[in-house]
Amino acid sequence: MIAVIDYDAGNIKSVEKALLALGQEAVITRDPGTILGADGVILPGVGAFGDAMGKLNAYGLVPVIKQCVERNVPFLGICLGLQLLFESSEESPGVQGLGILKGKVLRLPNAGLKIPHIGWNDLHFPNPGRLFRGIKEGAYVYFVHSYYLQAAEQNIVTAVSEYGACIHASVEKGNVFACQFHPEKSSEVGLQILKNFIGLTG
Repeated sequence: MIAVIDYDAGNIKSVEKALLALGQEAVITRDPGTILGADGVILPGVGAFGDAMGKLNAYGLVPVIKQCVERNVPFLGICLGLQLLFESSEESPGVQGLGILKGKVLRLPNAGLKIPHIGWNDLHFPNPGRLFRGIKEGAYVYFVHSYYLQAAEQNIVTAVSEYGACIHASVEKGNVFACQFHPEKSSEVGLQILKNFIGLTG
C-alpha cells in the first residue's frame, strides 16, 4: 500500500488515480499510523511553500515524514512536495522547510518566458536515477511551477530541464525521491516513473 499524504495541498486525486491505474493500492490519508505502516509514501503538492509547511505542522505531519525517511521507506515528493523536502524557498522567506535535503528553492528568472512555467519540457539525466529506468534521454514531462530547485549536492540530481534556468527537475538520495514535474500528468513517461517508484516499495 502507498500512502498519499493529505494536507489540503492540491493534486491528490490525480496521484491516487494514476496509482490505481497501475494496479497499486493507494490510500489518501493524514493518519500517522497509516503513513508509517505504508510500503511507500508520496508527498504531493500544489500551492505556496509557506502555506504548505503551515498545514504540515498543523496536522503534526513533519515528524511523521521524518520518521518515514529515517525508517528507509521509499518516499516520493511531487512538485511542491519536492520543494518542501529542502531547507527554504524564496517564495516564503523565513519559513523553514523539512530540511531533509540540502538546497535552495529560487524564483524562476524573468527571462522573457511566461511564469509560471506551465507545460511540457524535456528531461536530461546527469546522474543515474532509479525513477528513470526505461525512460529515454529527452523524454517530455509536464511542469506547473514558478519556483525551482538548486540542490546543494550535485550527485543527487537525477534529471534537469531548462526554462530560463537549469532546473533540478528530479533528485534521489537513499530512499528519498522527488520530481518538480507531475508524473501523474505526464502520460506514458509519467506512468513509467510511478511504476518504477512502485517497484521500489517491494
